[in-house]
Amino acid sequence: MINYTDHLSLLMRDVIARVPTLSFIDVRDLLVFARFGRSGAAGAFATCHCLNLPESEPGYYFWRDRSTGRVTRRTEWFVTKSPNVTVDARRVKYLISFTLPRFCDQSLSRSRKSRYYHRSTPSWIAKLDTVVHELYHIDPAHNGIRRIDRPDGSCSPSCHGPTFFSDVARMVDEYLDSKPDAGILDFLKHDFDALTSRHGGIVGTTFRPFPSYPQRIVERLEQQPPCSDDIAGIDVEPWRSRSRQTEFTVDDLHIRQFFPVTSRSVSAKRQIQAA
Repeated sequence: MINYTDHLSLLMRDVIARVPTLSFIDVRDLLVFARFGRSGAAGAFATCHCLNLPESEPGYYFWRDRSTGRVTRRTEWFVTKSPNVTVDARRVKYLISFTLPRFCDQSLSRSRKSRYYHRSTPSWIAKLDTVVHELYHIDPAHNGIRRIDRPDGSCSPSCHGPTFFSDVARMVDEYLDSKPDAGILDFLKHDFDALTSRHGGIVGTTFRPFPSYPQRIVERLEQQPPCSDDIAGIDVEPWRSRSRQTEFTVDDLHIRQFFPVTSRSVSAKRQIQAA
């Protein structure tokens, strides 16, 4: 069977090596994994997950009275932090997930990215565009997702600036103009059914327990800050602790086979193909 995430990792390594804009990325900082997503259903084809965001400032959730607007109760103070994902004794900074089979079946036609390509551009280029798109989200300063500045110099809350999609298309063209090995790109040229027929199945690296994967953690502060006057005397909800895994290694990865409407575990994965 074809391991789709391994092929994506090799492709990303090649893109980084050939596209100067992305050359700052250290492939050892990336881990590619698969998530399930049906073709034709709404949702992202891929996502860049940042693991190097700093711990948040302490905060709390609160409830207001609808009629008066007065805060009636709150939670205990907490912080949010990123989990640790470690591969070969090195902490991973970014996870990039691809939804299967949805990613395999995307098309350039009728997509918003089509306006940045010639009409004669092969439809499978949409998948290459998505790969470059996710790499472009990585911040050169390694401070999270790439910052998008407004004309006045302030930071935009959007992660897609006015030139983001055209920049991605330019890098796709730049990569293709560098004449990459056709074997690295071949798997992108076939949809999910065609690849399944060719290879007998499609598998990918996932986290276990599937469909879980490392995400930001909410953690109660052991030392609760003193109350300010505006929340003094308000009822405090006891912290309801949920056990969340905070440390991940290659032992938390396994191989999963993907089908049009479901997936199944195939085997544990002790070694991974680095991006």
